[in-house]
Amino acid sequence: MDEGEKQVPREGSTEAPERRPLDWRGADFYDEQSLTKEMERVFEICHGCRRCFNLCNAFPTLFDAIDESDSGEIDGIGRPVYWKVVDHCYLCDLCFQTKCPYVPPHAFDVDFPHLMLRAKAVKGKAGRHSIRDRTLTATDAIGKLAAIPVVAETVNWANRNRAIRSVMERTVGIHRAAPLPPYASRTLRRRLKGAAAVAEAVPTPATRGRVVLFSTCYGNFNEPHIGEDLAAVYAHNEIPMTLTGRERCCGMPKLELGDLPAVEKLKDANIPELARWVAEGWDLTAPVPSCVLMFKKELPLLFPDDEQVAAVAAAMYDPFEYLMLRHRDGKLKVDFKRPLGKIAYHVPCHLRVQNIGLKTRDLLALVPDTEIEVTERCSGHDGTYAVKREFHETAVKIGRPVVSRIAQSQCDHFASDCPMAGNHIGYGLGEQRKPEHPMSLLRLAYGL
Repeated sequence: MDEGEKQVPREGSTEAPERRPLDWRGADFYDEQSLTKEMERVFEICHGCRRCFNLCNAFPTLFDAIDESDSGEIDGIGRPVYWKVVDHCYLCDLCFQTKCPYVPPHAFDVDFPHLMLRAKAVKGKAGRHSIRDRTLTATDAIGKLAAIPVVAETVNWANRNRAIRSVMERTVGIHRAAPLPPYASRTLRRRLKGAAAVAEAVPTPATRGRVVLFSTCYGNFNEPHIGEDLAAVYAHNEIPMTLTGRERCCGMPKLELGDLPAVEKLKDANIPELARWVAEGWDLTAPVPSCVLMFKKELPLLFPDDEQVAAVAAAMYDPFEYLMLRHRDGKLKVDFKRPLGKIAYHVPCHLRVQNIGLKTRDLLALVPDTEIEVTERCSGHDGTYAVKREFHETAVKIGRPVVSRIAQSQCDHFASDCPMAGNHIGYGLGEQRKPEHPMSLLRLAYGL
């Protein structure tokens, strides 16, 4: 192919799906008339296909509106339905990755998640995002405030108080029954402060053998024990680990809101710091799949010409992916002290779309006398979706098949790499079962 020649996608192509960068700086990206025309085109294609009917509530919202219209076609629904579809999409990317036959390089060129992201961005630029939604996605600011010792106790008490939660539902729009994460006064960064990599790195063909931990908002402020367990497991496997010098939110909450300028600001804060570590010979990891995905996949699609973004993406690993790469070259310790019995393991959406395989399952399966029952289905939590008054019941419905399967599994443990998904499943199971993070189970198996 000559330089500058554009490859034209072929209808019916058998080539692998190709995720293309989002041209969010393009001239018509924020033009609502142009957006509406593209939504009409894509929705028409979805209407004729309907393979994604069972992924989330965005597609049933569209299909039901069409079926109930006078014409039974796209022209029979009003524009308000378009925006209902947008609001029900939480950008899990599974329709693109697992269902849609019309993704690039197909001639139809359908990227439903990127279309929904564009719509959310247009909505935000028009000032139509609520104060609640802007606040819920300000995870950095909320975490820093709520992690102050006295404040943490007060916030945790308020989140458990039925009367206060009832007021929050009426005034703020946060569902009274939705579980809200606790805040820890001793954050992960405080707990690991001063922890320095002292062991000598042992590289393998696939890893540099030493890791910088990006703690994440949730891992730092809400469930710091997960990061502690990760650090203990890596130390046991003689993998030197240290913390970033400074960090901000990865940007995933703002991405899901469609606030791309905010995503860019967070990228400008995080990427130079992470790229510096990569340039000095370190690999990167984070305890929450959404944050790993943000650096691995989402930022490169938003900033395809940023060399530092590309360098960080290439060095970012899921924690279990990294350990299994080490195992492949004989560098993982398998001196497990305790069997784990039966584990009901939920694979979160933001881990599935990384296309790395089921590394968590594979590693836990190395533990003697351990059985893994895998569920690859949405939990229904999906960022802030499940805590919103108008979406909570739908989120519970989406997660019901996962809850039912785990309830029937007679498992000794149930776990999800996404702690928020795990807590949402636990909410569905009731007080009798609590989630355990896979990294915590691995530490348990090592007897650490």
